[in-house]
Amino acid sequence: MQAVMSPEDMTNFLVEVFPQVRDDYVIEKMDGVNTVVRLKVAERHLRPGGTVSGPAMFALADVTAYIATMACIGAEALTVTTNCSIDFMRKPAAGQDLLAQARMLKLGRTLSVTDILIFSEGSSEPVARANMTYAIPPKRG
Repeated sequence: MQAVMSPEDMTNFLVEVFPQVRDDYVIEKMDGVNTVVRLKVAERHLRPGGTVSGPAMFALADVTAYIATMACIGAEALTVTTNCSIDFMRKPAAGQDLLAQARMLKLGRTLSVTDILIFSEGSSEPVARANMTYAIPPKRG
């Protein structure tokens, strides 16, 4: 499947509908099958001990799955998370951005299922793995 939106169009869409994510995420790749999103790690993403917090990694997985779904169906702001499972496997490297690599496993009329691996930049070992399911709103008309 080929992406129906460009990374630039997606970024503009996100800024419009979710302005709170503007400074946190960068779309590195978005081709309709594989999506890579960078979390620009800042102090607000850290937990005591200086590592990236679980909620920040969850948000990265969630935003990445949303972007992966939108890449396939186009701008549908009301597409929502219906299920998530996340495994935190190792501590992210201190001071490194995180990269989420998503693969669309299934895209149907009403649901998308995406698998996401999260890595510290420069590392080949994932720090977390998530599986996200999104509900796609019905087409009107």
